[in-house]
Amino acid sequence: MARSDYVIRGGVEGRERLRILARVLQPTTRALLDRVALRPGMTCLDVGCGGGDVTREIARLVRPSGRVLGIDIDETKIELARCEAAESKLAGIEFRVAGLGGSEWSEEFDVVYTRFVFTHLSDPAAALAWIRARLRPGGLAVVEDIDFRGHFCHPDSTAFRRYVELYTELVRRRGADTDIGPRLPGLFLDSGFGSVQMNVVQPAGFDGEVKLIAAITVENIADALLAEHLASRDEIDGIVDELHALASDGRTVMSVPRIVQAWGSREASAVRTRIR
Repeated sequence: MARSDYVIRGGVEGRERLRILARVLQPTTRALLDRVALRPGMTCLDVGCGGGDVTREIARLVRPSGRVLGIDIDETKIELARCEAAESKLAGIEFRVAGLGGSEWSEEFDVVYTRFVFTHLSDPAAALAWIRARLRPGGLAVVEDIDFRGHFCHPDSTAFRRYVELYTELVRRRGADTDIGPRLPGLFLDSGFGSVQMNVVQPAGFDGEVKLIAAITVENIADALLAEHLASRDEIDGIVDELHALASDGRTVMSVPRIVQAWGSREASAVRTRIR
């Protein structure tokens, strides 16, 4: 089954990075959820839910009669997600410690959603097949993932280019793909999905939290970089300092990686669907 070699720090520190990332991506992910027509009464699965930011967004869209289950392999994040869900008093939301590939599943869902998980997998096709098996006939799989080649900073920065280089090589060494985004429609088609569609989004700006993503990502992959002997502690610290300086510069433009959104339905027909 699909194997994950997640390179980004987990636990409480990793949760704080995800919290910032979720705020940056909230408008584009919410627009996607609206576009695929989540509605009250649906049952949904959020795979690799992290701290549950999108899980709670889904719960708001399917309430009062719907239900959403968030799963993640990080026990600390799941416990934090449970606490935050309880504080928000959202009904119909559950979190479990689980990952892709479990054979004990008997539940079926109207929608299975995942964001930034496939980029860390050695076998994303197997992951998508597993997701398809979790769907009811006519159910919808919705995937967001990155094309790291589209990550940009203006003006050009040596530190930013080095960060992109290090992250790309680190993920490659773990057998995964930082540029999987454009592959998603083909993976959907090859897995037998119908009505496959895609969209591309990329939050960027010259102020706000979007400019922090590069720096906090380097901070959260530092341990993995050191373990792979890709960079020294001094180099990592220097990159982080420079990226934070760029984020503080009111004239510098920075982006998140380019994001491909893809979705398709579990249909009986094996005919390849034209992408619209």
